[in-house]
Amino acid sequence: MTTPVAPTRSRSVWILLALAALIGVAAFFVPTFIIRPFTHQSARGLFLAMAIRQRAPIVSLISAIVCLLLVATLWPRRKKWSRAGLTVIMLIVTASAVMSRLNYFEWMFHPVQSAQFEAESASKLDKGEMILAVRFGDDARAYPIREMAYHHILNDVVGGVPVAVTY
Repeated sequence: MTTPVAPTRSRSVWILLALAALIGVAAFFVPTFIIRPFTHQSARGLFLAMAIRQRAPIVSLISAIVCLLLVATLWPRRKKWSRAGLTVIMLIVTASAVMSRLNYFEWMFHPVQSAQFEAESASKLDKGEMILAVRFGDDARAYPIREMAYHHILNDVVGGVPVAVTY
């Protein structure tokens, strides 16, 4: 027969679990909420988001391990609905740990697979269209800002020199 866990000890474990889960989830969600393309980002907020994002992989991993250990202590004497709650907590914390290791901002902008260029005379750009221009020696390229604003970066070779064009 198992001995019931003291209510205060169980409550303390639940509080620790909630705190560890909150830290793990925040390590992923805080930078995701602050760093949003096409919206204003304050310098202080962006600094905070980048500092958290840089540490998020280790913080979320430690949080997931702590949560797993706490769930293991709570699991044996729990009913089905309580076990379901513990499972949901672990799924969310684990998903946050995985997501904090991915560059999910790449998903927002589709990369240009291979840049295609045409002669100026064949171009269909409006006369007022803004461009980014790069010239090395006799080789020159023009990148429409309208396209660069969506893709943000393009790897190219101009005059034999590899360049990363960004806007």
